[in-house]
Amino acid sequence: MAAGSDKTPASAGVLQNEGVDVDALFDRLQEEVRWGGAAPANGNARLAWRNQAEGLWSVSAERPIRRRAGAKGFVAYGVKRALRPFLRWYVEPLAAEQRGYNDAMLKLVDELSERADRAAAGEEAARRALTELEERLARVERRPRAQGAAAAAPQTVAAQPAAAAFSDYFAYEARMRGSTESVRDRQRAYVDDLRESSPVLDVGCGRGELLALLREAGVDARGVDADADMVAYARGEGLEVEQDDAAAYLRAIEDGSLGGIFAGQVVEHLPPATLVQLLELAARKLRPGGLFVAETINPLSPLALRSYFADLTHAQPLVPETLALLAHQAGFREVETRFLNEPAECLTIPDDPVIAANVRKLNEILFAPLDYAILAHT
Repeated sequence: MAAGSDKTPASAGVLQNEGVDVDALFDRLQEEVRWGGAAPANGNARLAWRNQAEGLWSVSAERPIRRRAGAKGFVAYGVKRALRPFLRWYVEPLAAEQRGYNDAMLKLVDELSERADRAAAGEEAARRALTELEERLARVERRPRAQGAAAAAPQTVAAQPAAAAFSDYFAYEARMRGSTESVRDRQRAYVDDLRESSPVLDVGCGRGELLALLREAGVDARGVDADADMVAYARGEGLEVEQDDAAAYLRAIEDGSLGGIFAGQVVEHLPPATLVQLLELAARKLRPGGLFVAETINPLSPLALRSYFADLTHAQPLVPETLALLAHQAGFREVETRFLNEPAECLTIPDDPVIAANVRKLNEILFAPLDYAILAHT
């Protein structure tokens, strides 16, 4: 049934005989057309109202005349048809002015909406910048004050030179990874994995986000990091953290003395030889049944690759099969791969089953999880 029909459909009488209110049905269909199939109650009221305004802004004196059923409707239809030519000269100028006004109002509303969106984005950027500044100030306050140059700790003791090339690696890493709060939220899932794995060593612990979570859960844990500022910041949180190269630290402790080892966003920073050495040391230092967790960027995700190449300290991307194979070769008997942090956006699945299948495949490729972790048991 089309809006604006000049004739009553032949089926209308049948529908009315069956107790169906044709006028109410027509009004309902017209309302759905007005909203473009999306009522304001669908959670996106702004878009729904904009769709309605877009469909109704073009006011015209040539509006189709709709004839309703019955004798009264028949008479009214004839009267409207007869009077419309005489009223067009008066109504059309008003309609033209109304169209101009509606067009201007829509453009104004769109501009205000864009300004509001930009303001919201600016507020979020300012909040992130403030959080980053607070963490950098805390780092400066906690940095050890040496009495002389010889007494000062080296900025980094990492075997790979990339981090040492930055004059302020703490600020660089904070911008790349985000605030301590955001990192803590992402790492919270590992608490249950490591709950029965005391003592836990966090390799490359950074600002100590996971260590703080494990402390809250009553899990014995300590950390090691190559960067002096990271260590100072974590110690300021009351965490047990040492500045040392990860491989050197592991070599110095007793075999089988750890229940768990965690390396969050670390392995992609290591050259191949150093990575293999780290995995072999981790397998030796864990007791039987111990757990090694390594989280890294998922190079199978195009969105994640942007973040990967944005960080100049990365050595190479590691596809899940490669890291799992290296863990097996290092001595771990069971290796599980877990994908994490799926992007919020994706392509909408259409109704057509053939197109929907192709769109799902595109979603799997374009919007794959941003990270993955291997959970390896000795």
